[in-house]
Amino acid sequence: MLPLNYAMLKYYTHVDEASVDDVISALKDKYGNFKAFSKDKMTEAVMTAEKNGLLEETRYEYDKNHKVRIYYHANDDGTRIINSYIKQDI
Repeated sequence: MLPLNYAMLKYYTHVDEASVDDVISALKDKYGNFKAFSKDKMTEAVMTAEKNGLLEETRYEYDKNHKVRIYYHANDDGTRIINSYIKQDI
């Protein structure tokens, strides 16, 4: 099993775009009991990946509770870098 942050990054290489909520839904079965598996911690990890150039913000929208939901994707360079360092798949 991959470390949680690795699994999150690999997830972005398999989808066109995703929000933190999408990542949480996709990884919940395998990683739901991890201490860092919370919306705050996952948001921090995604934002760190963005600042490091692995992910890019694609769009945002408001959810039903009027909170901003930001979507990200791994561009070609980000996907190449992620896949070169993390060989195992999710």
